[in-house]
Amino acid sequence: MAGKAFRKFLPLFDRVLVERCAAETVTKGGIMIPEKAQGKVLQATVVAVGSGARGKDGEIQPVSVKVGEKVLLPEYGGTKIVLEDKDYYLFRDGDILGKYLD
Repeated sequence: MAGKAFRKFLPLFDRVLVERCAAETVTKGGIMIPEKAQGKVLQATVVAVGSGARGKDGEIQPVSVKVGEKVLLPEYGGTKIVLEDKDYYLFRDGDILGKYLD
């Protein structure tokens, strides 16, 4: 199973490239939240996946998420990558905490 590329970038092995969702800048009551008070966004959309990690028996274990799925990320970790002036983050498949179901 081959991985899915994104803008000429293909993550290797069990890596997953995600784009974090935008932070909320206004509360439900209409109050503007300053940037310093905004928390880190832990929800992201998968934009590219690698082919998977090689197991102990030599077979490739596919990545557990697919392109387009929404996932829950850990508060810290990941590698920041800038592609075409946009920030993306590269995580290992095992570092992703979960995925949201529709």
